[in-house]
Amino acid sequence: MKKIAIILPRFSRYGGVERFGYNLSQTLAEQGYAVDFICSRSEEEPPQGVNVITVGRYGLCRAGKLLWFVLAAERVRKNGNYDLCISLGKSLNQDILRIGGGPLESFWNLSRRAWPAGFARSFKMFRRRTALVNLLIKYIERAQVSSGCRMVCVSHHVKEWMIESHPAMSEQEIGVVYNKPDLSLFAKPSAEQRAESRAEFSLTDNDVVISTATTNFALKGVSSLIKALAQLPDNYHLHVAGGRNAAKYQALAAELGVAKRVKFLGKVTDMPRFYGNSDIFVLASYYDACSNSVLEALACGLPVLSSRDNGSSYFLPENRIFDDPSDYMKLKDMIKIAVNQKDETKFEWDENIPCGVEPYLEMVKEMLK
Repeated sequence: MKKIAIILPRFSRYGGVERFGYNLSQTLAEQGYAVDFICSRSEEEPPQGVNVITVGRYGLCRAGKLLWFVLAAERVRKNGNYDLCISLGKSLNQDILRIGGGPLESFWNLSRRAWPAGFARSFKMFRRRTALVNLLIKYIERAQVSSGCRMVCVSHHVKEWMIESHPAMSEQEIGVVYNKPDLSLFAKPSAEQRAESRAEFSLTDNDVVISTATTNFALKGVSSLIKALAQLPDNYHLHVAGGRNAAKYQALAAELGVAKRVKFLGKVTDMPRFYGNSDIFVLASYYDACSNSVLEALACGLPVLSSRDNGSSYFLPENRIFDDPSDYMKLKDMIKIAVNQKDETKFEWDENIPCGVEPYLEMVKEMLK
């Protein structure tokens, strides 16, 4: 039996890369491989055939914790006698590297727009460039790029950003495999399911729910959505899944007089239900490698708007893509148009676009021959 290692700090089904890692480990085990999942912490019971190896993540700062995990994971990899190692994040050695977040420089250059020009932005960038953890991440990124492993990006955007940051990569073969939601889980709800989920929020047929999902309110343009909401009729509402401290954004909603129309829901475990009570999904992201939430919302039959600097905007028509997440007036207009169009066309996956775990299975078979 061939032995495969998967490296990712967290074994979980909450979070895009975590859910992908869980599904990949499960699928490989079902194919008859012995799978070890090397992580810092585990939050789920593993599928049958998957052995979770927890190495912890110790240290006095983020850099220390990352260094601990990378070195500990490498030690397990070296001692594990694996036939193949798949990395889904930060690691020193691997046979297949899934590049899910893109290069740090591209992230910095694009995401800086999420902070107001002036001191706030300059200070944010200063902190980023001098943070020990980021110096470590850049070292690991350079090591991975020069490692000679097989590289797979989660979107064409990420591939372009990687080559822009590391020109030598243009000489390498780099694959692109998009994320793919579980279509048995994410699907258009029935009328009964939709009515039930909307009743939880006392919504009528006349109410329009704009939804978004993020753990980083600044980066994903939640302030722009709140400002756009303030320009829309009173029957429009904004529901935000995820995030941590919403106080700043609750204050903005109160200042603009829309506090009663904005709901911060925190961690949402039933995302199909969340999409089911929505009328439109909007992700005003300043940077996104390939948003799973955009793809999930599409699979649930919602009209979706997103920014051009989101890898999963590849799946959207041009009239549903915007360039500047801070332009809330344009965002307001696009929301009204999309809602009034009342999409009835079922979203279909293009079979010519590699996505999901299946292309990785083919890679594993090919590399183990």
